Amino acid sequence: MSLFSHMLYALAWVSFGLLHSVLAGQGAKARLKPFFGRSYRLAYNLFALLHIGAVWLLGQLMFAAQAVAFAPPDWLLLLQWSVFFAGLFILLWGGRLYDMALLGGWAQFRGRSPQTTHPGGDPDEEPLHTDHLHRYVRHPLYAGGFLVFWGLVRDELSLATALYGSAYLIIGASWEEKRLIQRYGTAYQDYRQVVPAFIPWKGRAWHR
Repeated sequence: MSLFSHMLYALAWVSFGLLHSVLAGQGAKARLKPFFGRSYRLAYNLFALLHIGAVWLLGQLMFAAQAVAFAPPDWLLLLQWSVFFAGLFILLWGGRLYDMALLGGWAQFRGRSPQTTHPGGDPDEEPLHTDHLHRYVRHPLYAGGFLVFWGLVRDELSLATALYGSAYLIIGASWEEKRLIQRYGTAYQDYRQVVPAFIPWKGRAWHR
């Protein structure tokens, strides 16, 4: 893959990260929600899905024929598959901890709000989660995403995807942290001081 190809692919990831984070902010939500109404969260997720699909398609069209395939030894290939399935397990388990209909926007589209909201009362958000996997890491879905990205590295294109995708997760998490502090205040700040972001190096860090 040429330097230009890498730069173009990186810019595609940057465009996804910026739009995904900006549109998740309260400023964009306040401006766009009057136009979409109850469909805002659903439209947001559909746009994100189409956008990341376009980024993936760009990578396939531009680099699939050029990407240099790796030839890892069997032990490394086995380790990568183990990492991938561990990440997939975390994503599936972590997804069960959320109201996926609410997160995806289908619940709002049908006129349903969460049974319990945080003190701010935003009908699009759930209460602060500090149980189950969240006792070990603050962002279990992001942690699973890292494992999936790196577990699938087989050639130059998938390596670039893992690098740019990981950068997006790290930067996106930092933006998300600011929104969580604004949303939950000292409750999240106290939790954040105790629990690691992605790597559960403290074990079960949250005991409240």
